[in-house]
Amino acid sequence: MTLITALRAIWMFSAVGIIILVLLHSPKGDGLGGLGGQAQLFTSAKSAETTLNRTTWILTVLFMGLTVILSAGWLGR
Repeated sequence: MTLITALRAIWMFSAVGIIILVLLHSPKGDGLGGLGGQAQLFTSAKSAETTLNRTTWILTVLFMGLTVILSAGWLGR
């Protein structure tokens, strides 16, 4: 397995991971509860949401970095 093949595999897994993590995120809209200001009473920081956000950002940075490296052809073909 060459370096380019390994990086392409990581790139594909990160793309699938981003898709899955984005689908796992909870919607940020308040819905009808936002009309009366009731939605702000029940907001709290959840560690699961924080971990999900961090993992999504890490995979996004990895994906974008590998996209630049693989598309620029810096590793040869």
